[in-house]
Amino acid sequence: MKQRKIEYADLSHIALDPKNPRLGRSAHQKNLAQDEIFDLMRDWSLEELATSFLESGFWAHEAVLCVEEEIHGDDRLVVIEGNRRIAALKRLKKAYDGDETSRKWLEIIEGIQEPEKLFSEVPFIRLEERGEVDAFLGFRHVTGIKEWAPPEKAQFIAKLIDQNGLSYRDVMRQIGSKTPTVQRNYIAYSILMQMEETEGLDVGKVEDKFSVLFLSLARTDVRNFLGLREKFEVPPEQVRPPISEEFVPRLKEYSRWLFGDEENAPVVTDSRQVDKFSKVLASDEGLDYLRTVRRPSLEKAFVIAGGDQEELYELMTTAAYNVEEALSSIHHYADDEKLIRIVQRLSSNVAQINKIFEI
Repeated sequence: MKQRKIEYADLSHIALDPKNPRLGRSAHQKNLAQDEIFDLMRDWSLEELATSFLESGFWAHEAVLCVEEEIHGDDRLVVIEGNRRIAALKRLKKAYDGDETSRKWLEIIEGIQEPEKLFSEVPFIRLEERGEVDAFLGFRHVTGIKEWAPPEKAQFIAKLIDQNGLSYRDVMRQIGSKTPTVQRNYIAYSILMQMEETEGLDVGKVEDKFSVLFLSLARTDVRNFLGLREKFEVPPEQVRPPISEEFVPRLKEYSRWLFGDEENAPVVTDSRQVDKFSKVLASDEGLDYLRTVRRPSLEKAFVIAGGDQEELYELMTTAAYNVEEALSSIHHYADDEKLIRIVQRLSSNVAQINKIFEI
C-alpha cells in the first residue's frame, strides 16, 4: 500500500462495509442497508471500544481505511478496515442523540459530556480501490492476531484467487500462510459453493461447521471418497467444480454424515472425530453400516471398519514393552503385597488372552 496522509471526516460521511467478510456470505447476497449492517454488528463487543474512545479519544494512529464507493445510489467513504471502530462510534453517537435505548450504552455515557470533535473529525486513510489492502487484510485477519472465522478466511482466499487471478503460491506470499493451507481453504470453499447449488443439501449447517470440512480434506481417505485427489494436483482455475458429477451422490452422503440435515443428526459430532470418520469412509463394511442403519454410530462404524485394530496393536505392544521392562527389577520386590495384587490381576488378564488366542 502506498504511503498516504491521514484525513478527517464527519462520522455521517463514513459508511459500514456491506462486503465486510465478518458479516458472512448470506449478508453479502442481500445488499444490506446501513441500518441493517449496524444491527448485525450490535453484538460485536463494541462497548469496550466506545469506553476507550470516551477516555482517550480516537487517535490518528487508529485511522480506518476507506474507499469511495457508491452505496444505494450515494457516494460514500466505505470502511474496508475498522468497521468495529466505526460501529462503536455510531452507537455512541446514537446514545448522545437520545436514539439509544440500551441501559448498558446509556450507562457508558452517563455523566460524560459529548467529546468535542469525536464524531466530527474521524481519522481515515483514503484508498484508491479495495485491492490495495488485500495483503494487509490477509496478514491481519487470515494469519494474524485478529483472525476471521474459518468460512470468512476461505472466502477471502477465494476472492484473491477468483477475482484477482492469483495462484496458491501468490496468495501464500501475500497473506503469509502455507501454500497447502491456502489450497485446502480454496478447495473447501469451492465445495461449499457447489453444495449451495446441489439439491437437498443444507449449506447453513455446513457453513456453521466449515472448520470440520476444512480439516477433513487433509485426510487422504476423505479425498478419495469424494474423488478429489486430482483437484489437489491442478492449479485453482481447474478446481471448479471440485466434485465431479459421478461423485455428487457421495458428496450428499458425506454432508449428511458430517453435518446432518433436517431428518438426521450428524454422525461426526466433534472435529476430533475426523480421523475415525476418514477410516470409515475407506472401508466397504463401514460404509455399508452408515448407509443401512437408521441412526448409525461413528464408534460402531469405526469398529466395523477395523479402525480399532491399529489402536489394539499399539495397546498390546506398549503393554508387552512395559512388562519386559518391569522384569528387569521385579524380583527385588517379590514380597511386596501391592505388587503381588497387580501381578495377580495381570496374570488373570494374560490367561484370558491366552484363551482367546488358544495359546
